[in-house]
Formats: sequence, structure tokens, C-alpha cells
Amino acid sequence: MKIGILGAAGYTGGELIRLLLNHPEAKIVFADSESNAGNLVSDVHEGLIGDCDLRFTLGEDLSQADVLFFCFGHGKSEKFLQENTIPEHVKIIDLAQDFRIKGNHDYVYGLPEINKDEIVKAQHVANPGCFATAIQLALLPAAHLNLLKDDVSVNAITGSTGAGQKPGATTHFSWRADNLSIYKPFQHQHIAEIRQSLKQVQGYLDASIDFIPYRGPFARGIFCTAVVKTPAPVEDVIDAYKDFYRDAAFTHYSDKALDLKQVVNTNKALVHVEKYDNKLLITSCIDNLLKGAVGQAVQNMNLMFGLDETAGLQLKASAF
Repeated sequence: MKIGILGAAGYTGGELIRLLLNHPEAKIVFADSESNAGNLVSDVHEGLIGDCDLRFTLGEDLSQADVLFFCFGHGKSEKFLQENTIPEHVKIIDLAQDFRIKGNHDYVYGLPEINKDEIVKAQHVANPGCFATAIQLALLPAAHLNLLKDDVSVNAITGSTGAGQKPGATTHFSWRADNLSIYKPFQHQHIAEIRQSLKQVQGYLDASIDFIPYRGPFARGIFCTAVVKTPAPVEDVIDAYKDFYRDAAFTHYSDKALDLKQVVNTNKALVHVEKYDNKLLITSCIDNLLKGAVGQAVQNMNLMFGLDETAGLQLKASAF
């Protein structure tokens, strides 16, 4: 498959190039960047020194590609499509939030755990958000059991790469190190897509998703906890979680409590359930740049082109 990457100089672009260079069926034909056109990819993504001699380009012929990955900032994908004509044969995987909510477009929401059949047939896929992926994977089996009747309390902490590569006050090392803070409480942009998927599985969703996001003092990963009130026996819930993810390529139920290093540098999502009185404590964790972004995008690409879902994604966790 011939791959074109647009907005390739950021964190997601760099991770995507890293994965595709080692994908058995992929060839990167161009990696566009407005800010770095002409520069060596490895001068920007220095972890790729010795791995490739690609240079960033700008304004390449889009018809060269079989699939385009949009690694733009939010809002730029829709603008790009308004200003450019995409050849009919070219598939699109958009990593921004522009088309995640169902509306007047044909983008399939790219969460394979619930939409695999639609992704396989899709021409255009909207890749889920990072927090959204972790939270949905924590709650979808509970929605399948019709347990989301009361308000759900969610806390999730993310690494600094979740804020993008452009430096900012809250990503500066001296501020972020040994520090914690919350942002966008109850108002995070991923809540809408979370609700959309939970409603899809449960059939309705009257309860609120009370989500508090945290900035963490580490580079990558998302660790999420969710509390669901229910009288359901925990053994039945655990059995249902295992059954829900039995055929999932990368999402696994763990009988043991989780930690972040089990998933960092992989496309895995891990989920664990405990119960205290009438409260389920559901834990999930992912790598925000992989299962939360480009790893899931490559997983979607594999499905769209009829490949093994795991192709190019057999990655080892950085457990120590």
C-alpha cells in the first residue's frame, strides 16, 4: 500500500512513520509538512536516525497514495478537504476530531472493538481520540450489560505527548515534572464521542459521563478509572468483560490490577474490574500515541485493506 501522510512533523506523524517503516505491506510515498518541507524526517523525528532518508514535502500529488493519513490539528482536516480534491480511489484516515461525530459525512468511527464490520467496508475513517479510546474501552462492556443508568465518574491521566509537539506552558519540562493538574473538567471535547459509542452499544444513555482529565508528569500513556453503580454481581460483570473482548486483537481483560508500563509502546488496551459495595471500579490503560492514535489508525488501515489486523503492530511494552 502506498501511504501519504499530511501534517507529518508532529508527534503522531513521527509515530506513524516509525510504525509504517516496519509494516510488511506499506510504503510511505510522501510525508507532507508545512513547517518542515525539505528537511530530513530524521532531523525532526530523531528517533528515526538511520532508519530512513525521507524528506518532508509539501503539496504532493495526492493520487500517488492508496491511503492518506491526516495528522493535522483539530479543525484542519475539514478545511483541507474544502480546499483540495481527493481522488476517488484514495482512502482517508483522519486522526483529528473533525468527523468523529455522526453527521452529514460518510466517515466511520474507527473503534474496531465495536465497528470492525463498518471499518472493513469504509472509504473514510475518523480515528478516535486518545482519552475517548481509553474511556470507551473501560465502559463499553458495562453499556452492553445495560449498567450505565446512573451518572458515571471518570478520572484519567495522560502523558505530555497528548498535548502535541508544539511547546506550551503546561508541557514545559520544569512545570510538568513532579507535577499534577486538571484541565477541562466535565467539558473535555472527547465526551461527545464517548457518549455516542456508549449509546450505540447500550441503546440509550441518560446518565452523564463526569470526566476529570489530568495532566501527568510522564511522556506517554493514559491511565483511566471509572466508577459505575450497579447491584450486578462482580463475577457476572467480569465474565461479560472477558466475553466482550474475546475476539479483540489488542484489547484484553486482565485479572490483575493494571499499571501503565504494561501498555506503553504497544497498541494494547488493558481493562480490569473490581467491586466495592455497589460500585464497580473499572480500570483501563493505553499508550496515547499508539492505541490512542496512530497504532489504532494503522489497525484501521489493516482492516480497510483486508490485511491481518495486527500487521506492523506487534510491539513490545517498555515494562522496565
